[in-house]
Amino acid sequence: MSSSWLEFLGTCGAHTAQGVVTDFGDAAAELAAARTATIVSPLRHLGVLEVSGADAMSFLHQQLTSDVKHLAEDAAQHSAWCSAKGRMLASFLVYRKGPAYHLQLSADLLPLVRKRLQMFVLRSKVHIADLSDTQELLGVSGPQAETVLRMAGLPIPAAALGTVAFAAGIIIRLDDAHRFEMVVERNAVSDLWPALQSQAHPVGSVVWQWLEIQAGIPLITERTQEQFVPQMANFEKLGAISFHKGCYPGQEIVARTQYLGKVKRHLYRVHSASPLAAGQALCSSANPEHPCGMIVNAAPAPTGGYDALAIVQEAFAAAGDLELAVPGGARIAILPPGA
Repeated sequence: MSSSWLEFLGTCGAHTAQGVVTDFGDAAAELAAARTATIVSPLRHLGVLEVSGADAMSFLHQQLTSDVKHLAEDAAQHSAWCSAKGRMLASFLVYRKGPAYHLQLSADLLPLVRKRLQMFVLRSKVHIADLSDTQELLGVSGPQAETVLRMAGLPIPAAALGTVAFAAGIIIRLDDAHRFEMVVERNAVSDLWPALQSQAHPVGSVVWQWLEIQAGIPLITERTQEQFVPQMANFEKLGAISFHKGCYPGQEIVARTQYLGKVKRHLYRVHSASPLAAGQALCSSANPEHPCGMIVNAAPAPTGGYDALAIVQEAFAAAGDLELAVPGGARIAILPPGA
């Protein structure tokens, strides 16, 4: 079960808090390794829902922002699920396993999203299952990531957002760089981990979250649920929105936002010397009484302080005088592209 996997990681030097691996004994060294070395991380801050049944594809196509109908068997896609007001209830990485569809999302949203999705099944032949008790997620990233996978006897997807199955799970290539995720059966993950750890630096989940921030991939969590229209978080640039499919919850607002060019808030990478956390409001000295942005995801930075993805009103972002929306709030610097 989950506890036995965490106990196994403990024998490998892992420290955990609330079921998530925080580090393997030297958090600073692990963050430093993420910049230039090849790392492997348990991704227990993420969870997976399985949507199966004869109507699974059509059901998801009518609920999510992406074009699920044309998702190939060997591909993954970013997606979102919105409220009727067009605000994101969750963000997903969607991929297929045989006839079933898997939705990877923030673990803290998994029970709520499953329950709420189930309300829309009605008479459709659809079954929604939480895979938390049967699967684990691992991440591998760095210049030798492909070599690490090969030495562990694993296949490698050729293209970004490509997937390939192996005996105990599925591997997803996240981008054109060297970042991969593995979704592994619980009964096999303890056998796979030593082969990966022998070739890559083991790190806690916060390191992986920093890598996701560097890649500009926002993750909707409990603290940011129903805060953003997808375009505010660059979801159209991630291929997570189809503007040619039929209706889905919030579709009218998402489409109107796109075609009328009404997006005044955008996604930025930011840095602060002080701790940052998802859901924190940002303000500007030009208008200190009203928040002008919000932290989406945050993680400690290898060079000190914290890096984050934040959604900020463009006028205030351009002014460059952002701070946390609390008395004496910490200064927030917007990072230039590629920094």
